[in-house]
Amino acid sequence: MLMDCSGERLSFGEAAPATPNANMDGRWILAEPNAPTCGMNFTGEPGVRNGAIEPEGGCPERFFMSRYWVFELSTLVLKDHENNALAHLTFADGRFDGQSSAGTPVTLSR
Repeated sequence: MLMDCSGERLSFGEAAPATPNANMDGRWILAEPNAPTCGMNFTGEPGVRNGAIEPEGGCPERFFMSRYWVFELSTLVLKDHENNALAHLTFADGRFDGQSSAGTPVTLSR
């Protein structure tokens, strides 16, 4: 077995997982049903697989504890200061959709 740069296992003939074509740097809006939206500032150069998050406040669930983001395979994972996953999101139509660790639908858009 081979490992890619993120530590994921690769088999011979298997390509490295694709990172969604999204520049994460800048302000994003996190939304959940029946909750106020939350501004989140992401840092990271275009093409990188991880970076920092600074939530603006008023975030639902535990998203006020967001500190890091990382692409694991083609999934965007938002993590807290203890490296616990807060949400898993996939990219489509210019935004990320997925679920929080509590199972609530989550959208992250510009």
